[in-house]
Amino acid sequence: MTTHAPNAPLQTLVDPISLEVFKNLFASIAEEMGVALVRTSYSPNIKERRDLSCAVFDGAGRLIAQAAHIPVHLGAMPMAVRAALDLVGEDWRPGDVVALNDPYLGGTHLPDITMISPVFDPAERRRGARPVAFVASRAHHADVGGMSAGSMPLSSEIYQEGIIIPPLRIVRGGRPNEECLALIYRNVRTPDERRGDIAAQLAAHRVGERRFTELLRRYGRDVVLAHAGALLAYAERQARAVVAGIPDGTYTFEDVLDDDGVTGQPVRLRVQVRIQGDRMIVDFTGTDQARPGCINAPLAVTQSAVYYVLRCLLGPDVPANAGCFAPIEVIAPRGCVLNPEPPHAVAAGNVETSQRVVDVVLGALAQALPEVIPAASQGTMNNLTAGGFDDRPGRGQPFAYYETMGGGMGASPQGDGLSGVHVHMSNTLNTPIEALEFAYPFRIEQYAIRRGSGGAGRYRGGDGLRRDIRFLVPSTVTILAERRRTRPYGLAGGEPGQPGRNCLIRDGEVIELPGKHTFQARPGDVLSIETPGGGGWGTPHRPAP
Repeated sequence: MTTHAPNAPLQTLVDPISLEVFKNLFASIAEEMGVALVRTSYSPNIKERRDLSCAVFDGAGRLIAQAAHIPVHLGAMPMAVRAALDLVGEDWRPGDVVALNDPYLGGTHLPDITMISPVFDPAERRRGARPVAFVASRAHHADVGGMSAGSMPLSSEIYQEGIIIPPLRIVRGGRPNEECLALIYRNVRTPDERRGDIAAQLAAHRVGERRFTELLRRYGRDVVLAHAGALLAYAERQARAVVAGIPDGTYTFEDVLDDDGVTGQPVRLRVQVRIQGDRMIVDFTGTDQARPGCINAPLAVTQSAVYYVLRCLLGPDVPANAGCFAPIEVIAPRGCVLNPEPPHAVAAGNVETSQRVVDVVLGALAQALPEVIPAASQGTMNNLTAGGFDDRPGRGQPFAYYETMGGGMGASPQGDGLSGVHVHMSNTLNTPIEALEFAYPFRIEQYAIRRGSGGAGRYRGGDGLRRDIRFLVPSTVTILAERRRTRPYGLAGGEPGQPGRNCLIRDGEVIELPGKHTFQARPGDVLSIETPGGGGWGTPHRPAP
């Protein structure tokens, strides 16, 4: 690969072995960025739960590699990269970093801060040179301001959810924009933690830029870009072949979100999946209009959830890049809950509505691929935020906590669902009890599998979890959770999983809480969260009478 002349025909630069090598080289850059971000971050949300994603893009802003991080981040990130490219145009310089979190400009929800930085050919250092590639990261910051600690409130407009960062350069030519960063830190509850996590993201970008530059030095620009293009074409061929293997037809499915957190009314999601040869049109016409609460999902999130479903149908050897998405067209009418207009609130759209998008698209495809598609998983991320002032001896500082919780995975034609895991659009870990109790004024009273919560069937749905948290100081607590009123569906005669349940235990009294709720916890209060089980698959085997 190193012996080709710079002007050699592109087709002579790529062979099956070199393509596999470069697939892993590109992916390793994203993986190493993620390792650097985890190792240097401050907050348990990034360091322990790994609520982050890293990726590599070509000079045109096409995704060429990603690490195995958070699906909802990665499918939405290309739109954020496009917003950065539109901002900077031809004015990129080595050392630049653009940051954004605006959900209406390529973000997902405000706690997810995305950074994009260019990579230049070391052999072309003249001013005005165009970037050869970009590296990007997205990390969920435990607090970015807004009306409640953790920045996941029961909001009715986006301005209540935190500071909105449009695409802007927070580093220019290697020099941080200190005034811009000071504005961000002044608008959050835990500025020291934000400084640490933003510094960790910037460090990850230095790693990504350095590793991609090493590829350019070793193999040359033509070889590297030829393999990037060949990987995109290969992934597209594989994706089109998978879609072409689905029987042509129109498949429709509906499901609902419990409520929008404000009105208490269910929210209908309707999808029509049309398979036409090697094309998949996913049409959400008939879905409810945007709602007053925060369950509205920006279009980038909706697209990301659809892309994830197709990615699940591809083999593990197919590179995860923009080519995978080429066969898909997503239609979400402007103004509906899956493509809202600003300033609709969107905090839960990224975490809850994205899960239901997966549920309805899989439900539709189950009609075409009954021996492939699994039953519904828990269908929620069980978001919990809490914050206040930790006045215990030796602490004396504000805190902001955010976590999602695992639940039951849906059973499939291949076997039982897993228990107590993060599913579909969430791919995080849990915060270990020791790390949680060290960092926050909490005590974990119980953490266990919720036995029997998975749906019965030939194959059982996975069980949910139960976690009881005792608050040691006054705290503002917000729950954003789904599948408390509705149950994850079973397939092929399988039974649905059990819904989740939230309870506050105060002075010996058990108080039932809705799925979406904010309250003031007193010292000694215990919050018990039971997460949903997955749906069963196949008619249950019942003993003869």
